[in-house]
Amino acid sequence: VQLQASGGGLVQVGGSLTLSCAASGDFHSISSMGWYRQAPGKQRELVARQNSVGDDTYADSVKDRFTITRDSASKSVYLHMNSLKPEDTAVYYCNLVGFLVGKGWSPGRQFVAWGQGTLVTVSS
Repeated sequence: VQLQASGGGLVQVGGSLTLSCAASGDFHSISSMGWYRQAPGKQRELVARQNSVGDDTYADSVKDRFTITRDSASKSVYLHMNSLKPEDTAVYYCNLVGFLVGKGWSPGRQFVAWGQGTLVTVSS
């Protein structure tokens, strides 16, 4: 399973950016897809995540500014970022938690996949 993320770049404070991530490969199903970020010198943290029934989880720091959406047909997840702040500067990683194919196309072993990371830089 591979995740291909895109959409990062340089944006001014208050601007907007949308990140995209598409999953490819064979697997049974998706439990959740989401985005994490890692700023220089800091630990990776959850930004937003959506589970298989559409429940969203957001970091407090991005609530009301970021929106996560998914396209199940294309196995894609998007992060719509508005009102960007300098503290949003980080490498953003796409994340997928899912199940491999088991016997008789039943859910198999759970797995976690990560995208390669895309840099978002917010300039003041």
